[in-house]
Formats: sequence, C-alpha cells, structure tokens
Amino acid sequence: MTNGYMVNGDFSSPETFVFSTKDVCVLPSGVYQCRHGVKPGMSIVDHHRVTVTVISAQVKEFYKQKKPFRIYHGSTNATRDTTFQRDSVVDTSPLRFVLNIDQKNKTVLVEPNVSMEQLVSITLPFGLVPLVVPEFRKITVGGAFAGTGGESSSYKHGFFDSTVEKIEMVLATGEVVMTSESERPDLFHGAAGTFGSLGVTTLLTVRLIEAKLYVQLTYQPVQGMPQALERIKAAAKNPKVDFIDGILYALDKGVIITGKMTNDAVGSRSIQYFSRAQDPWFYLHAESLLKRDPSTAQIISTPIKDYLFRYDRGAFWTGTYAFRYFLMPFNWVTRFLFAYFFQTHVMYHAMHKSGHSKKYIIQDTVVPFRSAQRFVEYLDNSLGIFPLWLCPIKPSAIGGMNPRSLWADPNSEGGEDEMLLNIGVWGPGPKNQQKFITKNVELEKELNKLGGTKWLYAQTYYTEEEFWQTYDRELYDALREKYDAESLPDVYTKVKVNLKALETPVVPDRWLLKYTWHIWPISGLYGVLHAIFRSDYLLSH
Repeated sequence: MTNGYMVNGDFSSPETFVFSTKDVCVLPSGVYQCRHGVKPGMSIVDHHRVTVTVISAQVKEFYKQKKPFRIYHGSTNATRDTTFQRDSVVDTSPLRFVLNIDQKNKTVLVEPNVSMEQLVSITLPFGLVPLVVPEFRKITVGGAFAGTGGESSSYKHGFFDSTVEKIEMVLATGEVVMTSESERPDLFHGAAGTFGSLGVTTLLTVRLIEAKLYVQLTYQPVQGMPQALERIKAAAKNPKVDFIDGILYALDKGVIITGKMTNDAVGSRSIQYFSRAQDPWFYLHAESLLKRDPSTAQIISTPIKDYLFRYDRGAFWTGTYAFRYFLMPFNWVTRFLFAYFFQTHVMYHAMHKSGHSKKYIIQDTVVPFRSAQRFVEYLDNSLGIFPLWLCPIKPSAIGGMNPRSLWADPNSEGGEDEMLLNIGVWGPGPKNQQKFITKNVELEKELNKLGGTKWLYAQTYYTEEEFWQTYDRELYDALREKYDAESLPDVYTKVKVNLKALETPVVPDRWLLKYTWHIWPISGLYGVLHAIFRSDYLLSH
C-alpha cells in the first residue's frame, strides 16, 4: 500500500518498477497493461525496440527518396480537419505502453501514444501522478508534448512539455537519438510544440509528483474579469494550492476554482463524482453552486482522477451544441442516456466525420494578464461566446513553437514573471462561411495586438507571413537544417486551415449521401454512426 493506493506487480528493485512480460490485462484501475499486439514471450521493452527499429527504417527510406511524410498516431485531439494518405505515413500507433516507473526519482518512461487516462491509471497505484495532466482522457503523452498541453496545475509547473525530462526521437534521417537538457538541448526544447516537424518522438521520460486520494475544491464567485484576475493572482501565491482554473459564464459572472490534493475528503457536501453517466458535467455543477450562493465560497471534495478529467464529459460545455443540433432536450435524463456520445473522443470523431468542425470557432488562446480584460471584452463584442475557460499558465523563458515562447513585457506590472492566461473560446460561429473565416482571422489579429497567441492544435488562419511574425522562423529553420528535417512538412503546413477545403462541404463518397448531405440531420447522424462503428477516421480509405 502506497499513500492509499494498492500496488500490484513485480518490482525489479524497491524503487523501480519494470512492467511484467506476462501476457496479462486487468481493469483500467490496475497497474498491468493490456499487451494486445505484443508477440507472446516478448517484453514490452523489446517490443519498443523492435517498433522503433521499424519506424527508423521507414523514415530512412522516406529520407532517401526526399519524400515528406506524416506521423499517424491512431487518434487525434486536434479540432482542425486532418486526413493522411496511406503511402506517405509513418505508423507510430504501436507505441502505446508504459515501460518503467522510477519511484525514487518520480519519473515514468512512457511511449507517445499512451493516453492521459492510461498514464494516470498506471501511476496512481504508486501514489504518483504527472505534474500536468491535460483534461481530456484520450489526449496522448506525445500529443501533449508535440502539440500543447496545459491544465490547472500549469500555473505552477508550466506546459506539459516543461515536465518532460528526456525524449527519444527518430530524426528525419532515420537516426535514433536521445535529447534532454544536457544532450542536444536545442532539439529537446525545439521539438516541443512543433507537431513532429523535426522528427518522430518515440519515448518520453515524464516527471511525477506525489498524489493524494482527493482534491479539495474551493469555488469562489467573481463578478467579472478584474475580480477573477485578482483571485487567480492571490491563489497563485498560496503554496498549498495545487490547481487553479475558472469559468466565466458571462461578462459579469464567473467562478474561480482552486484545488489542493488531500487524503481526507472534507467540505460542505459528500464526495462529488464527475466520471459516471449519472454525474453532472463539471461546468453545470460549478454553475449550480454559483446559483445556490452567488457571494460565498463553497468547498467540496472529489476523487483525484475525477478531478483531472472533470471536463471530459461534454468536452467542457461544447456538448450542449450537439443537443441543440439534434433538437434534444438538455437535462439530466438525456445526458445520462446518451453519456457515451458525450465523451470528448467520441464527440471529436463525430465532429470530424460530419464536417461540423467547420461550423464552430475552436480557439485556445493565451494572453499576458495585463491584456486579459481587453481580450475578453473583445470576445464579448465580436463573438458573444460564453462560457469562457480561464487557466493561468506559468511562462517559460525557453523558446519553442508553442505559446510558452511568449515574452512578458519586463516593464509591465508583473515584470518578467508575469503569468499568462489561457482563455478557451469554443462555440458556434457565423453560418456564412466567409464571415466565419473573417471572425477567426480578426481574433488572431487581436491576439497579436494584445501580445498573445494561440494553441496550434486548433484552427489556424494565419497567412504564412503572419504565422512567422508570431513564431521564430530563424530559430526553427536553423533546427530543421541542423537535424536534416527539411524534407518533412514544416509546422505551418501542418497546422494551417485549408481555406478551399473549408468552403467545400466534406461529403462521403456514397451516392445516397451526396444527395442528402445538406438535409438535417443527415451529416450529424453520419458522424455519430461513424463514431460508433469505425475507429479509424484519420487515414484516407
């Protein structure tokens, strides 16, 4: 027993756990992993070596042909349209195992396609958890590193990639290398947020922290952004606080939620769960507390895993738009009956296949605190989208292609250590396609004006010139040249929105659907059915 968690498994030493070679598979709450796809008698470590050898050979062949390729992971949490051609893909989907947990040094050796849910399920029995856990269960370790991953502990620990100590990469030449702060540090930092455009990440060493059984949450009502920023700043100075985020329901109404890990469930109510079909969506739960008492802070406790993935059901609040589309009543009964369809990964699948991702503004933005009030006012006037998610982020002085490369103004009130604020903007856009594009373009321009930027997993409308005015092309191109990655698609090519495709409806190549696609609710139903019966929606068939 470690910190309340039962440890199952064989230890190679008192402090280091190497996963057993037995062909076993137990419940998600257990330590062992399902070894489906691993040859009988082969250890997971040997499986990793063989898989990386195959990937290396594939990459080397592409390099010889000077042919660009894409990396196929088997899933995505990107909200932009993405499809891959089978003859120009390196398949990394077999890299989905945890190889080792080092209890003494509090690190985990993990392959890139391990989901956050799997990683947390495996580390918790050892009383450990990653320092930063992105809020959706199916976000992968590699995706959080190569894309951008931040959450409510990021005010203290920064982005997910700041918690990575070492990575194994297959360079564009096929060479397998290790990178860290002390070994190829330029590549180690440069690879973060570059979407595999410098090479293929095949293994990561991620730092862990001691976990507790519960998270004690304090919900503090706020009457607008000025008060919200004050509450966040005050909470960030409290060493006992482990998590900070907030929800702004309207320009003058919101809640700041702070959390601390504990082994004792305390609070004014019994333990609150968020992971079961009968449980409330988190944003509705927080709003109900706000309505009950709009002026007094309230405290509840929730199991740590429920907390970490509290926004997965309903994908924050974007699941409400699906209810509106299908003209379904939005209440506890319907959320319970259709709970499966409102898991984030199922919603993403359906959204991509239905083509509805082209109808919603999905932007994760980040601005310095000094600009947050003005940006929220802009969003209210331009888009009128609420709720908004508020998540403070610790800035980093080390560059990369993700928003941590923002430099705070040394002359501002916060100085060089001024915190950044992630503002999640997710909601329906104008029905007119040109107006939809214009609103996204205007949002990006406003961000730049206010010293902010955005997550690149989302919809990116920058022209190439605008993109490289925001990010450091000189540094990025120097890395691509040094590590022979110039034959790979660059990061702008990977993340930009295809405007021509945006203006053309995605209609499946089936004669009946061609004639009925624009009839409500055919496209939506097709997306839902595809999510039920087809697991692969990224590869072109």
